[in-house]
Amino acid sequence: MEPTDYIGKMVHVKIDRPIGSSHSSYPDHIYLVNYGFVPNTVSGDGEELDCYILGEHKPLKEYTGKCIAVIHRTNDDDDKLVIVPENKNFTDSEIRLLTDFQEKYYQSVIIR
Repeated sequence: MEPTDYIGKMVHVKIDRPIGSSHSSYPDHIYLVNYGFVPNTVSGDGEELDCYILGEHKPLKEYTGKCIAVIHRTNDDDDKLVIVPENKNFTDSEIRLLTDFQEKYYQSVIIR
């Protein structure tokens, strides 16, 4: 499945970096949203397909929500799904603002 095939679908995510946690290799890098992956998938980087969970403000271990967009990195082979509660939506500007803590290091486009 391509990352864009998830748009509009409900997706189950395992959270490996809950909101407020730090990256194991970069302890000063704090996750401002829940961040995880879709189990049993393979992304362009050879790892499981990563996801940002927006609209949930407490640390999570697992989550099922709706994919509203893909952040397609144009200078890195590691697309990210944007997952939200089923009844919520975010603008491209809101997605950029909420994911900038990590995406500021990459060039990307938001695909709907």
